[in-house]
Amino acid sequence: MTGKVKKSFVITNERGLHTRPSAELVKCATTFKSQIHLIYQNLTINAKSLLGVLMLAAARGTKIFVEAEGDDAEEAVATIVHLARNKFNIRY
Repeated sequence: MTGKVKKSFVITNERGLHTRPSAELVKCATTFKSQIHLIYQNLTINAKSLLGVLMLAAARGTKIFVEAEGDDAEEAVATIVHLARNKFNIRY
């Protein structure tokens, strides 16, 4: 099934979406065939681009939309939202 899937998540990491959580997000996104974008304020970036994700400069409490289009879009969005809820697997 192809189609567009869109959900949101809130950054709960104490230091926001800095290099380590951004790298985890990109690593996760690159495992999917779908095109995946993150949307924050007026920026839409490719979730498979570390520089793009870092450009968001998303602080703790920021709401970000994740949108995917392609064969595995549903799974991609669900996995990224789950990753965000688990603080991108980072423990300080």
